[in-house]
Amino acid sequence: MLIGTPAFGSAAIGIACAVLGLCLTSAPHAARRVIPFSGGLLMGIAAFGVLPELAADHRWAGALVLLAAGAGILWAVGRYVYPVCPACSHTHEHTLCTSALHGFATPLVLAASVHSFLDGLGIAASRQERSEGLAAAVLLGIVLHKVPEGIALGVMLRAALPSRAAALAWCVVAEGATVPGAYLESVLNPWLGLSWVSYALALTGGSFLYLGFHAVHGEWRRRGPLPAFGPALTGAVGAAALQQGLRLLLR
Repeated sequence: MLIGTPAFGSAAIGIACAVLGLCLTSAPHAARRVIPFSGGLLMGIAAFGVLPELAADHRWAGALVLLAAGAGILWAVGRYVYPVCPACSHTHEHTLCTSALHGFATPLVLAASVHSFLDGLGIAASRQERSEGLAAAVLLGIVLHKVPEGIALGVMLRAALPSRAAALAWCVVAEGATVPGAYLESVLNPWLGLSWVSYALALTGGSFLYLGFHAVHGEWRRRGPLPAFGPALTGAVGAAALQQGLRLLLR
């Protein structure tokens, strides 16, 4: 129950933002202002939150390898299968999704479901670690990133499917995958122990690095370095401050 509640809440926020995207076709334009900030926040959480926790069990060299491996897995999926984040991808200009995107729904739902599943995995894994501050920071980063992600998903699926009801149903499927991800971690943890938690957390941290980089890089390509790196740096500094504040608060 304790693990399921944050996962359900995160999924609900993603679905609510997807509904907003279904209703407001111009929403992604406004949502893009959040993307580089959330990207910087995700990278900051990976660097200042996830990495030190991994280093406690695997030393710094091992932690860096695990984090890089997690990012590499997401890179491989995004490169050879399909971009896993609707909001971060710069391979499709979804701010202009006013025409039908025939055949686009199936790969989009699959990729977004993988993304949400990893979100749930990360929420649950972070709550198994020694630091309660890490769990709060991971949840905050995921929830904030689900705002532009959900809106973009809603807009793109509405353009790809013939009815609003069908688009809504697949939005629920994609964002709802957050819950099975958290459930899987909670089921496997008693069997596989703390080593599984470390690897799940590494995958989460690596996905944060990958998604954060793509968020900033995509915005850089669209609007230039200042609109991308300004909010991203603010997000990264905010993540560092959040981690430190939570550590002091929870001592």
